Amino acid sequence: SPRPIAARSLQDDGYVRLLRRQVEEVFRDNRMIAVCQYNSMPDEDVVLMRHYLRKHNIEVKFVLNEIVRPVLSQSKYKNLLPLFVARNILLVSPETKAKEMLRVLKGVPQINLLGACIDDTILSRQGVENFAKLPSLEASQGQMAGALALLPSQTSSLLQRGSTHLTALLDQHIRRLQAGETGSPAEPAPAQSLGAH
Repeated sequence: SPRPIAARSLQDDGYVRLLRRQVEEVFRDNRMIAVCQYNSMPDEDVVLMRHYLRKHNIEVKFVLNEIVRPVLSQSKYKNLLPLFVARNILLVSPETKAKEMLRVLKGVPQINLLGACIDDTILSRQGVENFAKLPSLEASQGQMAGALALLPSQTSSLLQRGSTHLTALLDQHIRRLQAGETGSPAEPAPAQSLGAH
């Protein structure tokens, strides 16, 4: 016998709430959420794409706009709403693997990157491409450590250069004074004051 309509809609509401909660978790638990337009492709290509993305800790999430849109409209991600108009998939990762994601997507013309949210910053496709060109955090930290390691030696050499220069000027001044002492007896006072220090 068919179920009553009221019972069916209650069960559907529970399922919709579950799906919406899963979308909320995806946005809460991942640092990179890329929104892509999905054009149909053979199942084996989808499996292959998933495999290559998973190697970089990137998961593929098929989402329904009618589930995603209400979740986003009530969140800080509401500026992503215009991207959810056709069939979409999300490529998500707890890490910011934009470069690796773009490399995989280059070989999958049926998937078009529309935009992304990386570390709570919403980026256009161009923004994601620019982000991918940035050096990794580890490389930046290495460059910073190298620069900081140079600072003490540069400071030391600058300080030494100043004292070396001052010593040379004083030596030159003393030589002038001594030359003046033998040549003209009018200037012995500065030599005496130097000697007093």
